[in-house]
Amino acid sequence: MTVDHLNHFLLEFSAILLVAVVAVRISTRSGLPSLLIYLGIGVALGQNGLGITFNNAELTQVLGYAALVVILAEGGLKTSWREVRPVMPAAVVLATFGVAISVFVTAAGAHYLVGLDWRAALLLGAIVSSTDAAAVFSVLRMVPLPHRLTGLLEAESGFNDAPVVILVVAFATTGEADSWYVLTGTIVAELAIGAAVGLAIGKLGAYAVKHVALPSSGLYPIAVLALTVLAYAGGALLHGSGFLAVYVSAVILGNAKLPHGPAVRGFADGLAWIGQIGMFVLLGLLCTPVSMGSAVVPALVIGTVLVLLARPLSVLLTLTPFRLPLREQALLSWAGLRGAVPIVLATIPLVSGAPRAQEIFNIVFILVVVFTLIQGPTLPWVAKWLKISEGSMGQDLGIESAPLEKLHGQLLSVALSAGSRMSGVEVGELRLPAGAAVTLVVREGSSFVPDKTTVLRGGDELLVVTTDEVGEAAEKRLRAVDKGGKLAGWLNGR
Repeated sequence: MTVDHLNHFLLEFSAILLVAVVAVRISTRSGLPSLLIYLGIGVALGQNGLGITFNNAELTQVLGYAALVVILAEGGLKTSWREVRPVMPAAVVLATFGVAISVFVTAAGAHYLVGLDWRAALLLGAIVSSTDAAAVFSVLRMVPLPHRLTGLLEAESGFNDAPVVILVVAFATTGEADSWYVLTGTIVAELAIGAAVGLAIGKLGAYAVKHVALPSSGLYPIAVLALTVLAYAGGALLHGSGFLAVYVSAVILGNAKLPHGPAVRGFADGLAWIGQIGMFVLLGLLCTPVSMGSAVVPALVIGTVLVLLARPLSVLLTLTPFRLPLREQALLSWAGLRGAVPIVLATIPLVSGAPRAQEIFNIVFILVVVFTLIQGPTLPWVAKWLKISEGSMGQDLGIESAPLEKLHGQLLSVALSAGSRMSGVEVGELRLPAGAAVTLVVREGSSFVPDKTTVLRGGDELLVVTTDEVGEAAEKRLRAVDKGGKLAGWLNGR
């Protein structure tokens, strides 16, 4: 590659990014997951559009894996452990046993209704049985749901990639397939190794980041993202699930109250958008719509089995023991959107040379596009029809912590949301522990030093200085007042 080639590449790449950024606005207003627009950009640039020829499935798979690592890391960093913890058992069961049910039911439909042989049918069932966090939450941002449902969907989307990848690789491998008990043992072992690696790197990384004062705030996001990538690489090299490792480590890091937490999440969010845009544009380039005509009917048939039978059955059988109401199970069934993961996984049989690989890729591509187009825009209506859209996503108190190493203290930047119960509370009524004090209030663009009688308002930003010893206690107290008002800690044990 010459400098001239680089200049052309940067010109084209920046133009695609700008178009994709504008497309996010369109998808937000229309309710369509942005992946459809990005795929459309890739198709428009491809062989049947502007004529760009791209058929490197191996490169697409490698870059798709890299993008999935960043997307899972961003999802984990934004996952609230407080919301996920109560539904963790249900999420794990749905992401493992639920996936297995969905794989076999979908495979049965592909075999008996479409005529695929059992191995190709199982491969196809494994590819499309994983829900996609990016697709789900691009729609759920507009649907206020109870925390247990958003937590369950988020955890399931983060966990189910790992077992599905293992199944797809196993079914796509040429030669005689492993017996079911060998495959089950492999899945259990890889998940255990991935979880252990993610837990270790998450815990050690959080401790290191919290206790090492870096010379620039811009280094914290880089360090945290490097830790999540390290978890993926370490898990994969140890023959474990790298995808589970990166998600587990990111969840731990995201809930560890790290310095400059909002900046870390913002940086990860930007990288995840770049990953999604690049991945979907490449996938769009890889497809040739004129050759997909024969895959339309099989995709519609298999997609109908997946959405109306396999997914509801997996939800019903795995979540009924957890006493989840049927109407919430119905929403979870409809919210099982497919997106990045199935199309990237569909490149695995292309690279490995599995039988009927191109046919499977075409079916998966059409299935994802059609059923995301159906499910995405209708999800808010389904939630309203089931009368479970009255919940509130809520907005947590925004607290960013920065270490003051030489002063043996911490600086907390606290942003009050409009609905915070800290509004109307006097500074003295916060009852912060000794060693912590509100030193500055920023209100409507101007700042002032408060006294004990200063009344706080929604939208205020506070600077709170604490000693190292009381930093966590001060943050805990601020969050308690934000949720329970000035009487938090006196009434109902709050």
